[in-house]
Amino acid sequence: MIKQIDHLAIVVTDLERSRKFFEILGFEEAIQSTLDAAFLESVTGIKGAAGSFVGMKHQTSQLVIELLHFNNPKPLSDADCGYPNGIGFRHLAFSVNDIEHTVSRLKEFGVTFLSPVRTWEKTGKRLVYFHGPDGILMELAQYPEEELGRMK
Repeated sequence: MIKQIDHLAIVVTDLERSRKFFEILGFEEAIQSTLDAAFLESVTGIKGAAGSFVGMKHQTSQLVIELLHFNNPKPLSDADCGYPNGIGFRHLAFSVNDIEHTVSRLKEFGVTFLSPVRTWEKTGKRLVYFHGPDGILMELAQYPEEELGRMK
């Protein structure tokens, strides 16, 4: 029934700031557009909807991250967006080869982390949470080589 996961849409308050953030993570802009207001209204059901988006791709994945900014109406705030125990979509996780290097690089850009890198003893997976644009919760994950083999 499902061929593959196609994209993940993230509504943001500042499209340019969010685009730059994902570029730090190695994503590249694949498409950018102002959305046709009549079409956006027909798809979302939001009267007078207007906005623009940037589609970001990473060379190691087929998943596109769509950063969507609504000019009208103003984006709704989700006060619980960055909490790990909130109901609904919780976080976006990225698998990395060298978690310490990635953390260090992101810190150079002002990214703060919720904790030091931790190891989940059940699998040996190393992970750390951090906040992206607009407080969106994200995770870096580094898997032991033997665990990677089982996941493929």
